[in-house]
Amino acid sequence: MAKQTDSDPTTRRPRVFGAFQPILSGATFHERLLGCLGACIGISVTAFSCTMLAATPENLPLIVAPIGASAVLLFAVPASPLAQPWPIIGGNTISALVGVAVTYMVLDTMLAAGIAVSLAILMMSLTRSLHPPGGAAALTAVIGGTAVTQSGFWFPLVPVALNSVALVCVGLIFHRLARRTYPHRVTVGAVNSHKTNDEPPSVRIGFSEDDIESALLDMNETLDITRGDIERLLRQVELHALIRVSGEIPCRDIMSRDIVSVSVVAAVDEARALLLSHNIRTLPVLNRDGTLAGTTGLRELAGVSDKDPLPITPACTAKPSDPSIGLLPSLTDGLTHAVVIINDLAYVEGIVTQTDLLVTLSRRLLVDAFTSDRAQSSLQ
Repeated sequence: MAKQTDSDPTTRRPRVFGAFQPILSGATFHERLLGCLGACIGISVTAFSCTMLAATPENLPLIVAPIGASAVLLFAVPASPLAQPWPIIGGNTISALVGVAVTYMVLDTMLAAGIAVSLAILMMSLTRSLHPPGGAAALTAVIGGTAVTQSGFWFPLVPVALNSVALVCVGLIFHRLARRTYPHRVTVGAVNSHKTNDEPPSVRIGFSEDDIESALLDMNETLDITRGDIERLLRQVELHALIRVSGEIPCRDIMSRDIVSVSVVAAVDEARALLLSHNIRTLPVLNRDGTLAGTTGLRELAGVSDKDPLPITPACTAKPSDPSIGLLPSLTDGLTHAVVIINDLAYVEGIVTQTDLLVTLSRRLLVDAFTSDRAQSSLQ
């Protein structure tokens, strides 16, 4: 019998401390340090600004403990639906309001604590502001002591709402400086660029939204990620798997090098004549120094007068060393007919069209089929 080894993923024994392994996907050490720095700045600035701006009842804290938990979400997992501006501000404030209301209606502290947290979850769910620290805000309103009790309905506004708004403002600035996308932009599903009822070519095969929904039901778990983000992640997984299996044929091996292009100061009729005479759909447009300014094509030139300036759209680009199979999403989106290959200085080195990639893929399929037939023949 073969001996089991820890390096073999198929025979790996469960580790004693496996439950303590981090499960946050995509979190590099650099990202975690950035989150620590953001939390430090966020809490410090929030505490300082609230101290300077707010006038609260005596002994009422100017920063509450749940804001620390909000900072963890805001700076460590900024893409989480639970860490967006409305859940932080709305979740904390609404929960604190619920907690204060419960203290007036339920005299038993222990019973009030349970009711406050449960009602806070309900209200946050109904207002689409689910935020875990909100439960702590509701609990604080019940067991926070004399200062919180005496402040009454002032407590949800100052310090809770004020803390939340200040923290979100710091987060917006910090993530902008760190070049992170915040608030997180929900991924929009692929649409047909030709404005017909057909699904886009990229989603006609493979998994669908119904498949994602069924998989989530099978897992019977609530994931801290939107369905749109799940779809985008799976599409990227498919692409990288295709690159790995198909081999990395670089763009430089299939690109056209004799490029037909126009200058940014070219006339519309000149660009239209080049497109028609060379039977192409896309022209790279070059700046005066020869770098890429964008592209123009038959779609952009349609309905444009010869006296109008040359219409230019942002170019879809890649590097010569990039795997050509990676151009599939761009060249199958229904809009892009060619990808311009540029170097690090933005000078054009070539262009890959839909035809170039189709020929490459078809030849690869033929080679794979021939190799498979040879292998089967040798086995026979």
